[in-house]
Amino acid sequence: MTRVMWLLNHRAARKFEIPMMKKIGIAEIFLPKKYPQSISFRSADVDYTEDEHLTIPRHELCILNSTDWYKEPNREAWDIANKYFDVLFFIAQSPEFLKSLSSHFKGAVIWRAYGLDRNQSYTKVLRHFTKGINTIEKIGKRFWFGQAYEHLHEIEEKRLSDRKIYLPLGMDSCRQEDEWTGQNRRIFFICPDIGYNPYYKVIHDQFYSDFKEFPYSIGGSQPIKMDDPNVLGFIPKEQYARNMREFRVMFYHSTEPNHVHYHPFEAIRAGMPLVFMAGSMFDRLGGKNLPGRCQSIHEAQDKIRRILNDDCDLIKRIRETQVRLLDPMRPENCEPAWRTGFAQILNGLEISRKIPLYMSRRRKRIAVILPINYRGGSFRGAKLVARALWDGSRQHGQDAEIIFAHPNDPDSYPEEAFDDLPVSIVRRVFIWDTLDAARARRAMIYAGHRDWSPAADSYITPDDGIQQFLDCDAWVIISDRLSKPLLPIRPYTLVVYDYLQRYVPVLDTATDQAFLHAARLASSVIVTTRFTEQDALQYAGLEPEKVRKVPMLVPEFTAFENAVKTVDSLPYFMWTTNAGMHKNHINAFKALRIYYEELGGALECRITGVNTRHLLESKLPHLQPLAHMMSDSQALREHVRILGELPDMSYQKELAGADFLWHTNQVDNGTFSAVEAAHSGVPTLSCDYPAMREINAQFQLNIAWMKADDPRQMAAQLKWMEKQAKQQCALLPTKTELAKQSLEKLASQYWEVVRECL
Repeated sequence: MTRVMWLLNHRAARKFEIPMMKKIGIAEIFLPKKYPQSISFRSADVDYTEDEHLTIPRHELCILNSTDWYKEPNREAWDIANKYFDVLFFIAQSPEFLKSLSSHFKGAVIWRAYGLDRNQSYTKVLRHFTKGINTIEKIGKRFWFGQAYEHLHEIEEKRLSDRKIYLPLGMDSCRQEDEWTGQNRRIFFICPDIGYNPYYKVIHDQFYSDFKEFPYSIGGSQPIKMDDPNVLGFIPKEQYARNMREFRVMFYHSTEPNHVHYHPFEAIRAGMPLVFMAGSMFDRLGGKNLPGRCQSIHEAQDKIRRILNDDCDLIKRIRETQVRLLDPMRPENCEPAWRTGFAQILNGLEISRKIPLYMSRRRKRIAVILPINYRGGSFRGAKLVARALWDGSRQHGQDAEIIFAHPNDPDSYPEEAFDDLPVSIVRRVFIWDTLDAARARRAMIYAGHRDWSPAADSYITPDDGIQQFLDCDAWVIISDRLSKPLLPIRPYTLVVYDYLQRYVPVLDTATDQAFLHAARLASSVIVTTRFTEQDALQYAGLEPEKVRKVPMLVPEFTAFENAVKTVDSLPYFMWTTNAGMHKNHINAFKALRIYYEELGGALECRITGVNTRHLLESKLPHLQPLAHMMSDSQALREHVRILGELPDMSYQKELAGADFLWHTNQVDNGTFSAVEAAHSGVPTLSCDYPAMREINAQFQLNIAWMKADDPRQMAAQLKWMEKQAKQQCALLPTKTELAKQSLEKLASQYWEVVRECL
């Protein structure tokens, strides 16, 4: 069964097109229940009558009905649309909808084209909405330019004209009425929005200049009331029909070759004489030799004067001949084209749905890109994302190739740093290349984005010395740390772990804005906690549909389960940190001093992490007090050991031998160090903040908590953990519980987000 989404609210078009689709065999049609509250939608309304014919679950229909299909529908709405509907009609009302449509809907897509004024084209609309980024090209041969008049494609570019399909617009009834009297000796002229829309203001002023000597009335809705008794404004349907019967003549001003309004046809159907201008759409519809046609305003004035003065012969000739203009609008004349057109649409859809079977040999290629020299958790996280995409694509039967890209810096990335990266994931090094606006435009044109224009002075793009990653279908950037706008030569997704700058002054304003801008331009933004998700929405200002929450990934369980606990002369706990301002070093050192000097702490503290080897020698303002605190306390000097950044195997060995892990951060996206510790049978004492609460819940870690801003309470909790560590070990999740959060279990969710870019 073929189901159609007709995502328009135009009243007159709906009266014709819905019955026409039913006549050619389409029984189930969804109509949108929301439309923009804009004057341009003055001819729109909502119709629920088709809902009763839809054989889809009511709760899913409610979701479709509550969706604004003119903006950016959410994923849930698109999932339902793809589940039940094969064909979708739309008008290009917003760039957000066009982008969302091209990314999400899997059926046939018909851009319904009723014609524009002579200065416009649908190609221009497409350029304006997409800023040169391909959208309809992304839909491929499922896209159709659904022209209501057979010639509209002639002024369009090849990408539209090649996809033309003729679905003529008609009238629900063309039966000519015999109730016209013409007793109201006035011109009936339709011109809406006079006080609001400059386009119609010009039309009104020209009409007044040409016909002010004649009696006239002007119909059409007027949002701004006009101080003119001849302007009728909005009138009820019954009064409008009465006007069609009683006014003596209608004048239709348009000379537009690509668009025609409904009201002249309504006048013809009512039997009112129509005087119209040459050069309009009526010339194509059979009006070239009709007596109501006028070559000039002078000729129109003369004919209208004769009609108003009871020239019965002219009135008769116009009324008898103008009915031929209804012939192209008659349902029986439109039906063959609709049957042919829909057969073509459905045949093309069937073929397109088979194409993936033949294209499976061409595997998709995804680049996972580290934009800066990340180490520690971010580096591990990037490798986990690459592995998740590799694994997730295979779970979906799509077997993507994954490229892991990192800055060309051998000191930061020695070969052994990638021992945990499968050989099936190819590595590339790159440097950032900066392109001025002219170079950026050329690069985009060469990549097929011919209408793209730069909006910034310069752009960056990754240069791998091969093809600048153009051989990849999409890019996944680990973080938003992009100093300039990324050239959108490929769709890209950002993985943003936190918006730390919202809480800690780690970035200047210009840098912060650059990072936020990068996220706003991305196809989607992946986050791993609700905490960061809210920051993405509230601080970065991202659209909700762009932000995708996925679970946090952690390294393979066996890497930590197999770590051998060391036998050490002194028991210890591990403090995993780095030089970041949010790591709460000063309060942590204060807590350590209280723990050792006042509470008699018996456990050694071993510090490890990126940039920790020279923690006491740092010139950073938030670290400078540490050296003095250490030199001023014999207890700290005796019990605190700084190990620096350790190789993974060494870190696992040290962690396995610890009584517990100490996590002192004020705020961030949380740390999977606590999960790594649980795999080694080591409990965690952590500062209490939202992201860590989420990680605790996801992995069932039973973390012990402390207050980041209270060194004395932190020290008390250290002493408590010293005594309770074994009992806390008993509360750790089992291997079975941890296995539920393995990379293999979660990989599919990562792939589902990234494949939307493909």
